[in-house]
Amino acid sequence: MIQARPVILCGGSGTRLWPLSRSGFPKQFLCLTGRESLFQEATRRLTGLSNEAIKIGSPYIVTNEAHRFVALEQLREVGIEPGATLLEPVARNTAPALTLAALAAIENEEDPVLVVTPADQTVADRVAFNRAMQDAIHQAAQGNIVILGVTPDRPETGYGYIQAQVEHAPALVVERFVEKPDALTARQFLKDGGYYWNAGMFVLKASMWLKAIESFRPDIATATRAAWEKRSTDAAFVRPAQDLFSDIPSESIDYAVMEPLTATTSHLTPNTSPLKMVPLDAGWNDLGAWDAVWNVRPKDDEGNVHVGDVLATDSRHTLVHATSRLVALVGVQNLVVVETPDAVLVADKSRSQDVKRIVAELQQTQREEHTLHRKVPRPWGWYDSIDEGERFKVKRIQVKPKASLSLQKHHHRAEHWVVVRGTAEITCGDERILLTENQSTYIPLGEVHRLSNPGNIPLEIIEVQSGSYLGEDDIIRLEDSYGRH
Repeated sequence: MIQARPVILCGGSGTRLWPLSRSGFPKQFLCLTGRESLFQEATRRLTGLSNEAIKIGSPYIVTNEAHRFVALEQLREVGIEPGATLLEPVARNTAPALTLAALAAIENEEDPVLVVTPADQTVADRVAFNRAMQDAIHQAAQGNIVILGVTPDRPETGYGYIQAQVEHAPALVVERFVEKPDALTARQFLKDGGYYWNAGMFVLKASMWLKAIESFRPDIATATRAAWEKRSTDAAFVRPAQDLFSDIPSESIDYAVMEPLTATTSHLTPNTSPLKMVPLDAGWNDLGAWDAVWNVRPKDDEGNVHVGDVLATDSRHTLVHATSRLVALVGVQNLVVVETPDAVLVADKSRSQDVKRIVAELQQTQREEHTLHRKVPRPWGWYDSIDEGERFKVKRIQVKPKASLSLQKHHHRAEHWVVVRGTAEITCGDERILLTENQSTYIPLGEVHRLSNPGNIPLEIIEVQSGSYLGEDDIIRLEDSYGRH
């Protein structure tokens, strides 16, 4: 029986899917193709690979510290318990992320096969996906490093390519990795054959990865191991040492290992090369930009993809995603329109890749629309900033049953709370009170307080803040159930 461990690489910011994707809630956590998020779909795919010869363990999740509660909540929604949740304090690309997972696997079990995938992809044909992955797992169990190469169906310029020797199928020898090509080169790749999209999916034993990263990038291997050895564990989360992790060079799996490994193995046959490629023809798509979302969604007779409250007349080949209000189109073609409560994107569909330029400008000018939505998830529920002006802000807050906010105080604002649903247990200084629907209370500036939901249904309140400064950083946490400071 082959022991295999899924590794879900759940970093990334999804800048080209702004404004739906934000750095505080990136694309892997969005429901873009169905009722589940891309992260949930990816986790389900890998945990469903078990058969009579392969036993799939609980997944290792490698994600950013800031996304830990979103990831855990989304796993809970689909009934999946992670084997470990490894938290990166800063982004260092995929090579250090996989090294963390390999170190965890070697320490916790006997050198499992790691099935590594990004969290932001879609697969239409689950049967074909399982077949290719199970083949890759069998090859990896024999000591090989296996890459999944997607059979291309169009001259795509948004992906990197893998050139492989097709005459050696099904165990293909990788000849080289190719950067994202221009349109003319991509068309030639499709015509010539032997070129596959690089899906960023790898299957290999944990020991093979550690040996490879130590050989080709000993600086990454040494620095990651040092951060791992000084790790801390907090409930479901494993945190490598922040100061040491920050010193790790940022590099991808491809650049760190796969490309230099290819240079040493491309002349070998499938029987002697440890680097193999399994073709994947399963309706794969990397939803890297809005045109890719349009490609995978069902379309109406005019080639439109419309989500939400949308009216259109004499419009073709458009993508509209409306989240909070009516969006109407008249006489337009090939447009992307994405509406959120605090930002609207209008773009030519062929220029979807350039949305990242807008995000770069938002980041440079430090605008909040780069980081957060108006509605912000929290481990205890969520809040929605529904209005604000000079010296005031209004929030709608929902608290999960049996959940509590931190015990906290503010230096610059007072708060007024009105319960609109459920029961609130409120600590305000030395006083503790229960409020139900239509009842309210006042939290003076500087007073220690806490909001809790003792009931079995969600608690909803309206919060009115007033004061000289209303930023989220004016929170002094005295006690917190979620390890925040």
